[in-house]
Amino acid sequence: MPLRNYRPTSPGVRQMTRPTFEEITTDTPHKPLTERLLRHAGRNAQGKLTVRHQGAGHKRLYRLIDWRRDKLGVPARIATVEYDPNRSARIALLHYVDGEKRYMLLPHGLGVGDTVVSGTDVDARVGNAMPLARIPLGTQIHNIELRAGRGGQIVRSAGSSAQLLAKEGEMATIRLPSGEVRRVRAECMATIGQVSNLDHENQNIGKAGRSRHMGRRPTVRGVVMNPNDHPHGGGEGKSPTGMPPKTPWGKPAMGLRTRRNKSTNKMIVRRRYGRG
Repeated sequence: MPLRNYRPTSPGVRQMTRPTFEEITTDTPHKPLTERLLRHAGRNAQGKLTVRHQGAGHKRLYRLIDWRRDKLGVPARIATVEYDPNRSARIALLHYVDGEKRYMLLPHGLGVGDTVVSGTDVDARVGNAMPLARIPLGTQIHNIELRAGRGGQIVRSAGSSAQLLAKEGEMATIRLPSGEVRRVRAECMATIGQVSNLDHENQNIGKAGRSRHMGRRPTVRGVVMNPNDHPHGGGEGKSPTGMPPKTPWGKPAMGLRTRRNKSTNKMIVRRRYGRG
């Protein structure tokens, strides 16, 4: 999945890079596995802005992805490789031998015609889904469940993968892409391999309009605002913040711990920040 450069016919495309999409086999999704995607532009039910820098963007259909991979023991063939506008990874349409069709995240190295299967006694091959208790140590995995049966919740973005480090009784220890080491119940499902579209992180958007197509509105720096709009604002000319970085509402913007889920703190062996 290499990246494509453009002739510098304008400043916007001079640095722009995009995927070649050579692995994509169809430009039309499987309609029964799509649904309407409502956009709220970062606003809540009262219409108040709760998340900044969101809005507009191209209209999308949401693809229903099978995060659980709970069709155990039934082989499936990859029929198409498709682009998904809702995520960075590519997706694959599976045709099961019993006639059912489902979408899954496409692992790196698989293509049309390859066969995948889920279960407890399947081979640890790329694309197969199985409980952590059955996966060999050191294996790269993705789409990992945090609670059995809930479906994969972590390690789902393009090019990401975790590593299974240890298994002790009912718990398994994995290293996440961030460097965090945490424990997960060994009965949770995970998919073997690395998520596809490895070059996603190397893309250069190139121009502001392309970012608007993705639904991202402009971000204004606090130092160019007035003092009544941002703690960093004010001053003559280009001035420093004069304080530790803060949000527009006066809270510390760097280094502040925001994690509040105390019930799962015991599952974290080593934090991604290297502290505690």
